[in-house]
Amino acid sequence: MAEYKQCIVVRDDLKLSKGKLAVQVAHAAVQAYEFAGKDVREAWKEGGQKKVVLRVSTLNDLFELKEIARKHGLPTALIQDAGLTEVPPGTITVLGIGPAQAEELHRITGHLKLL
Repeated sequence: MAEYKQCIVVRDDLKLSKGKLAVQVAHAAVQAYEFAGKDVREAWKEGGQKKVVLRVSTLNDLFELKEIARKHGLPTALIQDAGLTEVPPGTITVLGIGPAQAEELHRITGHLKLL
């Protein structure tokens, strides 16, 4: 049986507080999950809802990853902040990818460092 996981990719250049970062990661996890197919969602839940949080240096890195994931048919969610606290309105903070098969995600995100 295939292993499933979800990757949340954070912009390292924003230097968000721990609390703000936690909320942004949660938004990405939920939104990307909603775009996955029912069978994938169920398999991911049965496998323990594995997640990994990774980092990139810039906004352009997030855009590139989103495009690659989209071309592979993976669910993605790009999160924009409302701008009420730490960053200006509309700031893109994180990207959720998956849930999807772990092997597929690793091909796209395996070069990234953990947060």
